[in-house]
Amino acid sequence: MNFLELAKARYSVRSFKKDDIEESKLNDILEAGRVAPSACNKQPQKIFVVKSEEARAKLASVCRFTFDAPVVLVVCYDKERSWQNDLMPGYNSGETDAAIVCTHMMLEAWEQGISSCWVGWFNADEIAKALSLPENFCVCSLLPIGYATDDAAPTKLHTRIREFDDTIAFM
Repeated sequence: MNFLELAKARYSVRSFKKDDIEESKLNDILEAGRVAPSACNKQPQKIFVVKSEEARAKLASVCRFTFDAPVVLVVCYDKERSWQNDLMPGYNSGETDAAIVCTHMMLEAWEQGISSCWVGWFNADEIAKALSLPENFCVCSLLPIGYATDDAAPTKLHTRIREFDDTIAFM
C-alpha cells in the first residue's frame, strides 16, 4: 500500500480488543513519532506510554475517551524545549510539533495493523495531575491504540471530505 492509500484507508477506531500490542510494533510506532520533523529540530515532544492497568484507570478517571484501549499515548511537548518565533510574539511551535508526532505515530500504527483514535477532548491540567506529569510538559493529544474489535467501522463523518477546490487554492 502506498502512502496515499494508507492515509485514505485509516480511520478512527473507538472499540478495541484487550489484546496486548507486541513490543516491536509499539516500538516502531514510537520510533515514527521520535523521527517526526519539528521546528528548528528542537524535538520538544514527550510521549507518555500509558499501559499499566493503574495508569489507564487514572487516565480514564479524567477522560472518558480512552475507549478501553490497551495503550494510550499521551502526546506532550516540553515548554522549555519548543521553538519560539521572534516574529510572532507568543507563538510556540510545541503544539504543532506534537501534532506532527501524533500523525506519524497514528499512520505507522495503521501500517502495523494497529488502530487508533486521535483524541483532543479533555482537560489537559486534569490529565497532567492524574498522571503526575512534570509542570513543563503540555498535554496536546491522546492516542488510544490497539487492535480493533471485529465490528469496528468508520463513522459516517469519515467519508465526508470537502471538495478539492474547497480546501486548496493555487496562487
